Amino acid sequence: MLWIRLLVWKAVKTVNDNDVERYAEAMEGVCRRNDDIAPRLYDEYGVKKGLRDENGRGVLAGLTNISKIVSSKIVNRKKMSCDGELWYRGYRIEDLINSLGPNEAGFEKIAYLLLLGEMPSDEELKEFSELIAESRTLPEDFTSDVIMHAPSGDIMNSMTRSILTLASYDKKANDTSVSNSLRQCVKLIAEFPLLAVYAYHAYNYGELGNSMIVHRPEKDLSTAENLLMMLRSDRKFTPIEAKVLDTALILHMEHGGGNNSTFTTRVVTSSGSDTYSTIAAAMSSLKGPKHGGANIKVMQMMDDIKSHVNGGSDREGLTDYLGKIIDKEAFDKKGLVYGMGHAVYSLSDPRERIFKSYVEKLAVEKGREDDLLLYKNVEEIAPQIISAKRRIYKGVSPNVDFYSGFVYDMLGIPRELYTAIFAVARIVGWSAHRIEELICMDKIIRPAYMSVMEEKKLDL
Repeated sequence: MLWIRLLVWKAVKTVNDNDVERYAEAMEGVCRRNDDIAPRLYDEYGVKKGLRDENGRGVLAGLTNISKIVSSKIVNRKKMSCDGELWYRGYRIEDLINSLGPNEAGFEKIAYLLLLGEMPSDEELKEFSELIAESRTLPEDFTSDVIMHAPSGDIMNSMTRSILTLASYDKKANDTSVSNSLRQCVKLIAEFPLLAVYAYHAYNYGELGNSMIVHRPEKDLSTAENLLMMLRSDRKFTPIEAKVLDTALILHMEHGGGNNSTFTTRVVTSSGSDTYSTIAAAMSSLKGPKHGGANIKVMQMMDDIKSHVNGGSDREGLTDYLGKIIDKEAFDKKGLVYGMGHAVYSLSDPRERIFKSYVEKLAVEKGREDDLLLYKNVEEIAPQIISAKRRIYKGVSPNVDFYSGFVYDMLGIPRELYTAIFAVARIVGWSAHRIEELICMDKIIRPAYMSVMEEKKLDL
């Protein structure tokens, strides 16, 4: 009984973690009994779970000039699914990617576009790139005193701690004016690669017992090049490696105001909170496996598939095993083929279409053609099995996370950094949405929840 436990605990001087853990385990059933809400009530009151309807379309919560996602079009007054489109500030993502030269880095250019709303001139891009390069530094002793102080394999948590600590070094941390917030966002965009890579090296040294590596960023290298250089002990990388990573960063920069972490950015911004707290909240959202952690689940699933099929060309074995995954008989038994399907896109994810061509080039350079064949076969076979076995409301196609983990693996990026690399890109989109929220909105975001609580009376 609960009251007996409380009496026993009052008799001791301290309560340790094991006591709390046992209490929480014992009380889980109480929480489930009192917090469970019947699914029928959501339909009865017209509540859209996850703020999405049954077709996956999000509830309209705001307006934005920053980006646009298209998954359907009206043809003869009828809504029809179409190949997905992604637009940044009025430009199709394909056009932005194709406008860059074969070895040209585009991260800084597209970051300028998203932040300020227009394409930079050559002089403006030079000035912005130099500003990012000059800002790519951390306060004195920050790496040793903060990042290395409590190393963890959870790089996202380490980065979030660092972000909040950086506020202590900013004399204008709580100034939420547009100009000051823009200054803080530019600084964070520049600092994120350091926070991510140094957090991993601290973990690699402190927890795994390997050599400590701390390379300072180089001002004449792009964001993608610096990431690869700082991560590797020999500092070396090839042009195709830098180009593929730069493309990945651009594709992950922004994806509308409704994705979980960007909506979090706007919610926290609307409360009047500071930039550091806002971005830390977005980080906490992104680290979830249903959001930024999805590519790790893809890699784990592909590792499992490889152990059960005979190479990339074993289509029969792959078909059989994918069926078992979907029937909840294999892998994590949740019935999901990770990397397949998207909350918005149906026929195709434009980011995946673009990324795939770069994946193929890198796979050839790295001698990973058999793995690439396996990915392509999963991409082809999985939608067919899902359509046959499940009642679906829209098409199923691979999303950008399907290939991103494979790319990071070919680049030698450890899995602990996968979601952190996503954050290095998405900080640009978060920053743009924070600025837009500050300029356009003057109300705190506060949706309603309907209470279905049973009213009770105390026996007095």
